[in-house]
Amino acid sequence: MLYLFLWSLRGEASWLRVVGYPSTRIIAAALTSLMLSLLLGPSFIRLLQSWQIGQPVRDDGPQTHQVKAGTPTMGGALILFACLLATLLWADLRNGFIWIALGVTAGYGAIGFADDYLKLRRRSPKGLPGTIKLALQTAIALAAALYLFDSGLYDARMNLRLALPLLDFYRYPMGLPHWVFVAFAVLVLVGSSNAVNLTDGLDGLAIGPCIISAFTFVALAYAEGTVLRGFNIARYLRVPHLQGVAELAIFCGSMATAGVGFLWFNSYPASIFMGDVGSLALGGGLGAVALLTKNELVWAILGGIFVVEALSVMVQVASFKLTGRRIFRMAPLHHHYELKGWDEPKIVVRAWIVSFILALLALATLKLR
Repeated sequence: MLYLFLWSLRGEASWLRVVGYPSTRIIAAALTSLMLSLLLGPSFIRLLQSWQIGQPVRDDGPQTHQVKAGTPTMGGALILFACLLATLLWADLRNGFIWIALGVTAGYGAIGFADDYLKLRRRSPKGLPGTIKLALQTAIALAAALYLFDSGLYDARMNLRLALPLLDFYRYPMGLPHWVFVAFAVLVLVGSSNAVNLTDGLDGLAIGPCIISAFTFVALAYAEGTVLRGFNIARYLRVPHLQGVAELAIFCGSMATAGVGFLWFNSYPASIFMGDVGSLALGGGLGAVALLTKNELVWAILGGIFVVEALSVMVQVASFKLTGRRIFRMAPLHHHYELKGWDEPKIVVRAWIVSFILALLALATLKLR
């Protein structure tokens, strides 16, 4: 909104032409989002405390978590507000990629809000039934995938092609049937959302890798969608050149700095938790960017922390049902390390370090082709 208004005034003030560059608006959106989350954070926490919106704690979880009971939750609403508002202000709202990313993020945030609301109302860690939650997530993902592949946002030659890490996109094309790609897209969105949700169990554990991932996607989206004075960055790097996808870097920058502002209050010991309204939305938003930029497989590397956390739950459940034995002391994986005696800050910081390493590996795929 603000971008289009300022752009319309460029004839009267030539210096306003600078807002036409995605790089300018990435910085502007990131700063806007950061300031919103930092400035509104204290008031938002006091509001949640006055409404007695406290986190219910699982009885079967680590006993050390009982002290967290009553800590304000649903802090993800602050992340969503800062991220979505900054994106609406500075992105080109004529861009279809932006609306898909915003729609998925907001839709998954609404599911998370309903889940958190039921938990608080019932004073129980059980919210929406799993089948209903999964059905709603699948419906949003399916709608986004069908719209994406039938909207004409991609060049026809790009539409159903999968980019393989470490391989030249233009020399080794991999096309998939329409229904296969739609099913794959749904898997990426639903899986990403739930993986981040499962990771959100310690102070700062989920938001740290989300921030790192979002900043990495800024670079990936910008590289794939930008041509600088005739120099096509994507063609040089042998990754898909997707016209218009650079606008997603604005969305990612807003998400990253909204997360930084939230981490100010969520760091150990947390003054606020993000809740499902945040974790489902962030996971869905990052999955949407991975899908839109054709970095679905790179996302599996970049989001390795989330992948491992989700796999630990799947392996634990499968092992117990098949053999009656548990592989981990408790799943998701971060609880296993808690029960081994690791301090919570140590688990969190080491997860951030691993996430940073994975981000470097994901960026390395741009050149190793």
